[in-house]
Parts: sequence; C-alpha cells; structure tokens
Amino acid sequence: MAIARAEVAKHNKQDDCWVVIHGNAYDLTDFMQEHPGGSGIIMKYAGRDATKAFMPIHPKDMVNSLPKTTHKGPVTPAEPPADEVEEAEPVAAADEVPGIDQMINIFDFERVARNNVTKEAWGYLMSGADDELAMRENHAAYHRVYLKPRVLVDVEQVDMSTTILGTPSSFPVYVTACALGRLYTPDGEMAIARAAHAQGVIQMCPTLASCTMDEMAGARAAGQTQWWQLYVNKDKKVTEEVIRKAESLGFKGLFITVDAPQLGRRERDMRNKAKLTAAVQTKQSAKIDKSQGTARAISSFIDPSLNWKDLPWFRSKTSMKIMLKGIQTGEDAVLAYRSGVDGIVVSNHGGRQLDFARSGIEMLVEVMDALRGIGADLDKFTVFCDGGIRRGSDVFKAIALGAKAVGIGRPVLVGAAAYGQDGVERVIDILKDELKMCMQLMGTPTIKDMKPEMVITRNVADHFVPVPRDYLNKQNYIPLELPMKTSKL
Repeated sequence: MAIARAEVAKHNKQDDCWVVIHGNAYDLTDFMQEHPGGSGIIMKYAGRDATKAFMPIHPKDMVNSLPKTTHKGPVTPAEPPADEVEEAEPVAAADEVPGIDQMINIFDFERVARNNVTKEAWGYLMSGADDELAMRENHAAYHRVYLKPRVLVDVEQVDMSTTILGTPSSFPVYVTACALGRLYTPDGEMAIARAAHAQGVIQMCPTLASCTMDEMAGARAAGQTQWWQLYVNKDKKVTEEVIRKAESLGFKGLFITVDAPQLGRRERDMRNKAKLTAAVQTKQSAKIDKSQGTARAISSFIDPSLNWKDLPWFRSKTSMKIMLKGIQTGEDAVLAYRSGVDGIVVSNHGGRQLDFARSGIEMLVEVMDALRGIGADLDKFTVFCDGGIRRGSDVFKAIALGAKAVGIGRPVLVGAAAYGQDGVERVIDILKDELKMCMQLMGTPTIKDMKPEMVITRNVADHFVPVPRDYLNKQNYIPLELPMKTSKL
C-alpha cells in the first residue's frame, strides 16, 4: 500500500528521518552517519522529496545498495507537491551564453562552465593539492618545451590516427578517468562515452563515477573501447569482484591507480565539507571522516598497503591489459617494465595528490630515458602521459618524446559542464584541429614522424625561470573569496 506524503513528512527529525527518492520512501535514520556526503544533506530533505538533489550525483540504482529494511514503500501522490520542489537557480538567458561555435580554445569553456555548476562542483574539479603548484605546473611545464620544425616536407595529407593498446584511435588522445561526471552534465559519464565514440577516441571509466559500471558499459556503442580505472579496495574480495565484473562487461584495459595510498589535501574541496557523494563500489560504506572534503569522503576504501608484490595477483585475476597509473620516476618505470604489466601512465594525478610533484611532461623525459637505457621493448610496453594538456602542441610534445597517447580529464568535464555532450566533442575537435596544424608546421605527416629530436627539453626541469605569462589560465583561475567584513570605524 502506498504511503501518503503527509505521513512521510512526520519523519523529519535526526532520530527519525525518512526521505522520498524516485517515488519511494526510505528510512535513512541509521544510514545518515555512514553517508559519504555527511548527514547534513540528508537532514535538509528529512520528511521531503530528495529526488532532485539525489539525481545529479548518484546512479539510478544506488538505492538498491541500501539495507532492504530502509525501504518503506511507494508514496502517493507519485509527484512531489509544489512546495517540495526547489526553485532552480537563475540561469543566464540563452542569448547571454556564447554559442559553442565561439569556443576557440579549451580555456574558453571554463568561462561558460563555471556559471553552469555549483560552487562545490567547481571546487572539486579545479582543486589541486595544497598550494596547487603541481596542478599549475602541469600545464606551465609545456611552456618550457620548445619545437624544432622541419620544412619542405609534403604535409598536404596529415594522418593523426594511431593504435592504442590494440584499439584504433582517431588521434593519440584518450579521455582519462574523472570522478562525479553528473555534477557537470545530467548523463555524466554516459554522455562522455557517447562523445568519445563520436570522436573515435577511447574512454577510461572511473571507479568514483556518478554512473554505475553497468550504465557506463551500456552507453558504449558497438565496437567502442572502454577501459576501467581501479582504486584498489582494502577488501580483496571486493577488488576481485570489480575486476571480474569489468572484464565481463567488456572493458579492455585495467588501469590500477598507484599514486593514491590516500588522496591529497585539496583545500578548495575540503572547504566544502564533503557535501557531495559518488557511486563508490558497494560494500565499502564504513563510517568515514567527512571533514576533509569530497575527495577524501568518497575514497576512504582505498588500500594504502598496495605494493609491487601485489601485481602478480592482479595478473592472475584478469586477461585485460594491465596498466599502472601514476608512475612518476624513471626507477619506478623500470620496475613496472620488469614486473610484466602492459604499460604505465606517467602522471601526478592532475596535481591533486602531492604538491611539488613534477609535471607529467617533465617526468616523461626521465621515464623514457630510463626505459631506453635498459633496452625496453617500447613496441610492447606502452607509455601514456596525462596532466596539463590544453593545446594540440602539448599533445605533439608528449608524443614526440615517446608517449603512445595522452589523457585529458579536466578539459572533458569543463566541456561537459559548458555544453553537455556537444561540449566534450567540441573540446576534442579543437585539440584535433590544433594537432593537425602543429603536425603540418612541424613537417610530420604521420604520428611515427614525431621524433624526440624535434623537441627541446633542456629547460623543462628548470622550475623557476622566466616563462611567457599564461593569461588564459590566469583569467580563469578563481582565488579564495573572503567574506565581507563590516568596518569598525
């Protein structure tokens, strides 16, 4: 029998809290203290309909992971009354929003996206570790790598296509894993999957997604390739279940994140006090500290004991390609090669883990030197790089130095926040246009024509030298806003 909404409204206290989600009432009194986003957001909707707040950042079947005893039954009427529907935040009129064709470079999207999402969502996406030097350095380092173009080369026809871990790709760029996609577009990672397919690139799906693994796999088109990014759970049984499910759903690569025994201090995010949540793996809803921001709130299950000795265990559990995501030194690149994994991602986690970690492009120079120094078979051992890619010339530099492909994360979510799936496709289009132009001007008609000797890396490790000012980044960076104080005078 359906429960009247008037009855639900009576259960609106800390010790007796019901909410309505998708037309069903749930008793979340006990669950509140385990909620990764804290009890405050649940209490805000105590006795009321929480569907509108629930939808953007949870997969549709997340309620199925709640204890069966929490489900009280369907409610009537099915639709929430007008007084329970919050007014939408003011949105700029259509004629005040630039058309997508006005997006000339990737930085342009930030100006639009920032106005389309909440302060908490923007803080989560754009935060870096501590003073955020590593985050800014990821892009700034590309400004210290210069190019040596060759001339009088026939570049009438440019072929950017390549093969990445056995999958044909339209150009050497993939969409890397970024959490909480529904904070930026209603369909979240599913919209990104569709955009990746439209552009002929590979999508890496995140553990901390807003969509379920099934939803992301379900958004995959025929013949499309997806990889799975794995945060290793403290409970090996849970980790094994995730790996087996990913393989059964057709994911082609397992990218084990190795640079996050715990997540870094992302202070802009921490200020938001973990107001958000994510579709983390089931069976990991232990009580957690919610004062450290969204990132830490949704990642307390990560195993800090993960080490090199564990790698054979992963190989025994899957036939997927295994990549280590987060290699930052030549020494660890050599260990990865000798461990028998299929490759590595040179990355500092978008500058979100350890501040003053070096940029992806700087580490790539060291990694490639180390691997070539031991005679590594780089046709069989794949090296990727991510972090700070904002221009087609950035892609060129990384590929010339030896990366088989580069990952883009923030630009994808910024594009999604600005214009949804169309925005993601436009971001990729811009990178393609810029890379094609760079290849023509560099005298490299194909990917294999890009060589290390075409880039100058002599100054890449010189961190404090005069460099051209990055006005586009400066215009879009948002510093901490201080509250207005009343003068005592």
